[in-house]
Amino acid sequence: MMLNKFYIDKLIETALLEDINYLDAATDWLIDEEQEGSAQFIAKADGVLCGLEVALRVFELIQPDFKAEVFKKDGDRLQKGDIIAKISGKTKTLLKGERTALNLIQHMSGVATATNEAVRLVEGTSASIADTRKTLPGLRPIEKYAVTVGGGKNHRYNLSDCAMLKDNHVDAGGGITNAVTKLRKKLGHTVKIELEVRNLDELREALSVDVDIIMLDNMSCEDMKKAVEITNGKAKLEASGGITAETLRAVAETGVDIISMGAVTHSVKAFDISLKIIK
Repeated sequence: MMLNKFYIDKLIETALLEDINYLDAATDWLIDEEQEGSAQFIAKADGVLCGLEVALRVFELIQPDFKAEVFKKDGDRLQKGDIIAKISGKTKTLLKGERTALNLIQHMSGVATATNEAVRLVEGTSASIADTRKTLPGLRPIEKYAVTVGGGKNHRYNLSDCAMLKDNHVDAGGGITNAVTKLRKKLGHTVKIELEVRNLDELREALSVDVDIIMLDNMSCEDMKKAVEITNGKAKLEASGGITAETLRAVAETGVDIISMGAVTHSVKAFDISLKIIK
């Protein structure tokens, strides 16, 4: 996934305006306009780096001629104490951009690290880790990018990407067969249909109407194994709902194709990175 430059610039500009408003009361009165300085991004924990270019773009927007020396790249595994990059420019630039840059790189690295931990737990199985739409408003592009950096895959980006029928759609649409039949008459030929099922009877009905992807919602591992046998490759199977690090391996070993986890975006801990002025 490539990040759109226009989106990134707009996101950063919004964040800077929110943070600086019309004045940095400390920096603008304390630091001379021509004072120069340098600072280093330093990892304070072990994990996966993500969002370095986004963080550097913060300083570039404030001062187009600032300089950066980069030692790591997105996707690299970091160890506590690693120096990620060194930046140089006006001291005001470093101080004004610090928090916005850290907010972005810490969050993105947190998502990448959490995703990578999940990916490593399912190694050796046929299952892939995918994200969901449980993202923070306005941050979906950088969060989904971070998932890919961590080794995961992106589920649908938004409601336009795939016709996904969850339990409420099915109940409101008159049941599985009626809902899928009605939908298929109107969908374009490039749009896939994914259907959420709650039990094996619904799985069999989903297979009878030839949906592309079937989501197994909050099923036990025993039922997921049966679902894999019943489906026999006729549709992609996605496990979802209540999956934790403790249960992830067992879910993957049922033979499902995809495990979608909202937790890799909506509940991640920010990865600890600091920006320190070089005295």
